[in-house]
Amino acid sequence: MPKDTTKTKRKAASKSEGKATKSKAAKAKGAPKRALSAYMFFSQDWRERIKTENPDAGFGEVGKLLGAKWKELDEEDKQPYIELAAKDKTRAEEEKASMAATKSSAKEKSDGEEQADEEED
Repeated sequence: MPKDTTKTKRKAASKSEGKATKSKAAKAKGAPKRALSAYMFFSQDWRERIKTENPDAGFGEVGKLLGAKWKELDEEDKQPYIELAAKDKTRAEEEKASMAATKSSAKEKSDGEEQADEEED
């Protein structure tokens, strides 16, 4: 009996047909990193523990176990991670604001130089 390959053919065709590719905006060198969520701080803290408890678990399985553990935690246990996330959010906003201020002052400086060049002509 022949193998049904319609699914694979359909998948391959649908990936290339009719989809416009989006290009990512280039990230500025030295741009601030995004703030991490409470869950991300939790997963950084617990990943090694989960891996040692489940040495045969793959990447996806470790993620599932981390998600299940996060759901098990009550608000009191999540609080340290929530506080870390709040501090990181503040850090990210401050870095973003300072980056914007640096960009605007650099732009004003270059605009001033262009006007000076025009006045010399």
